Amino acid sequence: MTKHCRILAALPLITFAVCAHAQEPALEVGLVPVPPPPLVLDLADYPAYVPFVAAGPPRLPQPVRAMLEAGMKTDDSAAVSALVKFAIQTNPYDKDEIRDLHRAYNDRRARELAAMTAAKIARIRASGVLELWEGQVEMGAFRSTGNTSNFGVTGAAKLDRKGINWEHMLQARADYQEDRGQVTRSQYSASYQPRYTLDEGFFTYGRAQFERDKIQGFAARYSLAAGLGYRILDRPGMTLALEAGPAARHVNYVDGLDTTTWSTLSSVDFDWTLNPTIKLTQDASAYVGSDNSTFTSLTGLEAGMAKGLKVKLSYSIEHETSPPPGALKTDTISRFSLLYGF
Repeated sequence: MTKHCRILAALPLITFAVCAHAQEPALEVGLVPVPPPPLVLDLADYPAYVPFVAAGPPRLPQPVRAMLEAGMKTDDSAAVSALVKFAIQTNPYDKDEIRDLHRAYNDRRARELAAMTAAKIARIRASGVLELWEGQVEMGAFRSTGNTSNFGVTGAAKLDRKGINWEHMLQARADYQEDRGQVTRSQYSASYQPRYTLDEGFFTYGRAQFERDKIQGFAARYSLAAGLGYRILDRPGMTLALEAGPAARHVNYVDGLDTTTWSTLSSVDFDWTLNPTIKLTQDASAYVGSDNSTFTSLTGLEAGMAKGLKVKLSYSIEHETSPPPGALKTDTISRFSLLYGF
C-alpha cells in the first residue's frame, strides 16, 4: 500500500505531517530534526596593508638646530651655554643631541685657543725687547679744586708689554696750568712696574716712581716698592688685582728739607669692560708711613668713538695726612680728555 504524507507545519523540533494511504488518510505526528540557522559574524572591514618603514630616533627640530649652529659660529662661550640651556629646557627629548653639539663646540674652541696660545708664545720668544708693546696716549683738559680752582691741560701715556711670565708697565702723567702768567699747577709723575707670574693668580712686583708737585709742597718724591700680588679676577672683560709690600720714599721739599722714610704700599687695579665701547677703570694706592701717608684714587670712564679713539672722563683724589705747611691735605682733579690706543 502506497503511503503519501504532506507536511502541515514545522517547528524547530516538531513537524506535523498528513499521510494518506491508498484506501484511507491518516494523520501522523513525528519529530524531524531541523538544522540550526547559519552563524553570521558582523566584523569591521579589514584594513589595507600598511608597509613597514624603518625610522631612526627622533631628531632635533631644524629651527632649534639652526639657532644653535648660528650661535656656535661665534667665540662667545657664555652666550652659547645660555642657548644650550634653553634649548634643553624646551626640547628635553633631544638633550643628548644638543649636548653632543655643545661638546663639539667646546672641543673646537679648546683646539683654537691652544693653537692661539702656542702661536702667541712662539711670537713672544722670537720678539725683541722693543717689540710687542701696547699703549695709549691721553690729552685733554681738567678742572682742579683744593689748592687751586682753575682749568688746565693734562696729558698722559701708558705702555704695557706682556710676555710669557713677565709683564712691564710704564706710565707718565703731566698736569700744567697758568693763571694770569702765574703757574698754579705743575704736577708730574712717572712710574715703572714689572710683574712676574708665580702661579695661578699670584705674582711678584716691583715699582719705581717719581713725582713732582710744588703746590703740594715737594719738588721731588722718589718711591721704591716691592711685594706680592694676587689676581682675584682675570677673565675676559674684567680684571682685579691686589698688591702689597714694603716701600721706601725719599722727599725733597720746596723749603730745602730732605727726608727718607719707610712705609708700606698697597694698591688696587680694577678694569671692567661693560661692552665693546664702554670701560670702567679704578686704580687706588696707599703709602702708609710713620710721618706721612699718601692715599690716591683715580676713577675713569672710557667710551669708544672710532677705531682706537676714545673719550675719557676721570676723577682723581690725592690725600696727604701730613702735608707741608701751607698745603691742603686733599687735592682733587676732574679731567676730560681724548684717548688714543695703539
